[in-house]
Amino acid sequence: MKTITGLGWASDALLQQHYIDLKDRPFFPSLIQYMSSGPVVAMVWEGKGAVKTGRTMLGATNPADSNPGTIRGDFCIDVSKNIIHGSDSVESAKKEIALWFKNEELVSYTSCAFSWLY
Repeated sequence: MKTITGLGWASDALLQQHYIDLKDRPFFPSLIQYMSSGPVVAMVWEGKGAVKTGRTMLGATNPADSNPGTIRGDFCIDVSKNIIHGSDSVESAKKEIALWFKNEELVSYTSCAFSWLY
């Protein structure tokens, strides 16, 4: 399993690249403004079913549709002020990881519990 984190302020250029698929949407400028209004914690999770499990933990994109016990269900109120992002596929994750992290920042290790779990 791999978990890498980084804390800091995301530049407008990085956020615009990250959300490039939304650039033509009317809410794009406010999304960039909101995302750059405070520090961001970027993380990489690796493991069996990491994307699917991560998306389950996050909850539905619209917090109103998120189950209690999920991050969005417990801590979000409005879709325009969503507090968390999760890649929707392994392909998206690879692109997003490359945007947020340098290769040398990614460290892989084997947990002592690996052989018990797999």
